Amino acid sequence: MPVNPFRQAHFLTSANRLDQLPADTGAEVAFAGRSNAGKSSALNAICDQHGLARTSKTPGRTQLLNVFPVGDPSRRLIDLPGYGYAKVPEAMRLHWRGVLDTYLRMRVSLKGLVLVMDSRHPLKDFDCDMLEFGAASGRACHCLLTKSDKLSRSESLRTLAAVRKELAANFPNGTAQLFSSTSKAGLDDARSMLSGWLFGDAARVTTVAAR
Repeated sequence: MPVNPFRQAHFLTSANRLDQLPADTGAEVAFAGRSNAGKSSALNAICDQHGLARTSKTPGRTQLLNVFPVGDPSRRLIDLPGYGYAKVPEAMRLHWRGVLDTYLRMRVSLKGLVLVMDSRHPLKDFDCDMLEFGAASGRACHCLLTKSDKLSRSESLRTLAAVRKELAANFPNGTAQLFSSTSKAGLDDARSMLSGWLFGDAARVTTVAAR
């Protein structure tokens, strides 16, 4: 396996409905995050590709499920719509809430959820909604506290401790780490977690601390 298998990721398709996704076999990891949390930047950094996931200064541009196979088509990253704070019609918001609820509950190949949160503003309503979706379906959820380079070392550690405390109390399937697409902090740990989900625990190159 390559040192960074995620460099093999490439765009396959976008889906507006679950029946437009690839067959529900193999392994998937889904990325979720409210608008402007840095989800696309995190995906690009993890995959070491500048333009894999589209980044935009306009929040809410990801309005479809975007599918990125990682080498083998049976191993996939799924970029979920950041519908929570996007300026979209209410009908679309309700559509995506239903789609994501069904996806998180029913998708057999879904091995874990990566929840991208701005470390300066963690655990907003959308974040808690996604954690609740994950908890209700028994899905493991790993929180990337992005833009950690914007905080001092002491501030970032306090934030991490607070998030882990909340997870331990209310979302026991959740873990968390600090992350920065700019400084690359936490990049190896994030790749290790994803490798474990997609390729098995033997693929992990480091150990990610749990809550």
